[in-house]
Amino acid sequence: MKKTSITNETRKAIYRRDGYQCAVCGDPRRLQIHHIDHRSQGGGNEQMNLVTLCPICHALAHGTKFPALPEEYGPDDVQQAIVEYMADLYADLGFTWPDGQPIDGVEDWH
Repeated sequence: MKKTSITNETRKAIYRRDGYQCAVCGDPRRLQIHHIDHRSQGGGNEQMNLVTLCPICHALAHGTKFPALPEEYGPDDVQQAIVEYMADLYADLGFTWPDGQPIDGVEDWH
């Protein structure tokens, strides 16, 4: 497992990119950074592998159940929401996610 920490610069960039709110539910409180491909599975600190989550969505992404939430709402639902968020985010910039390849026919956005 990779033990390197996310730099403050990267952390701030991810919060800014995600509008200072949870990418799944929009909560702006107590934000955390989530590795989409988990560090334990070789996921790194690249921006395309990081997303802003609130503590509840972050816990759900790691399999924690909450009695106050519908039983069917779990890690798969959060993961699907993250995938859709990231795919839409990078498509708007003209790239595919997660590989970062330019989308044919989309002009350079820089």
